[in-house]
Amino acid sequence: MPYALRPECLEPNCFRRDIARKGRCALHAPAEERRRLPAAARGYDSKWDQARRHYLAHHPLCRICEQHGRVTQATVVDHIQPHRGNMLLFWARANWQSLCAACHNRKTGRGR
Repeated sequence: MPYALRPECLEPNCFRRDIARKGRCALHAPAEERRRLPAAARGYDSKWDQARRHYLAHHPLCRICEQHGRVTQATVVDHIQPHRGNMLLFWARANWQSLCAACHNRKTGRGR
């Protein structure tokens, strides 16, 4: 059975198939994407995943939706103040809030 070809870079006239994120090759990926460390290097490892699951079990509803009178299950633990690599702020539970994916994407400016 033949294998499907990997998609090409979305940049016009670029035919590279080493796609990074958002459909662009490493050469044409946005600069901020190229500089960004992998998730595990930023603290999002198995320890975070365990803490996240525990927090969501105790705070199961989206905080922003609740403020607007809606009841929505939270799926993301958001850092209220961005930690920007500060591990003390990263692990400060007072800086965490439960959000649904839609509210989190809106808050962080993704998924528009």
